[in-house]
Amino acid sequence: MIRIMSEITDNAAAGRFELIEQDQVAYADYRLSDARMIIDYVFSPPELRGSGAAGRLMQGVVDVARARNLKITPLCGYAAAWLKRHPDASDLVA
Repeated sequence: MIRIMSEITDNAAAGRFELIEQDQVAYADYRLSDARMIIDYVFSPPELRGSGAAGRLMQGVVDVARARNLKITPLCGYAAAWLKRHPDASDLVA
């Protein structure tokens, strides 16, 4: 695992970014294809829902994509909606 930010970890073996808060793990499943990061699924445990954890996770995913010069293809409805609500990330959506 590679720690990307103080909170976000790239668990490449599992193909997901992870955010641990309150001893719970929110994660975004991803796979790489060419210069694209495909977000298949974003999950936040019930204990973290409504706390903004999934949003912080998505911000970390965007930061990683930008740093690695990758475009994002959101297949997950949550990821697509989050990206739509954040126009500052619109240049990454492919």
